[in-house]
Amino acid sequence: MLYLVLFVGVAGYFVWRHHFSSLSRDCRWRLDRAGGVWRCAACGGELPDGAKGAPRICLKNND
Repeated sequence: MLYLVLFVGVAGYFVWRHHFSSLSRDCRWRLDRAGGVWRCAACGGELPDGAKGAPRICLKNND
């Protein structure tokens, strides 16, 4: 019974994460405080600095 609850919880987490984020393993967002932008070290994408932290979208597929 415990394994079933754990499995459902882990599966639910992955579904939730997939729904609210498009980041992949290739996304490496770094904050450039002087420029006020977030830059992706993998693809070079840039987004303006927001108050909520690192971006949760991947710009690699939007080229």
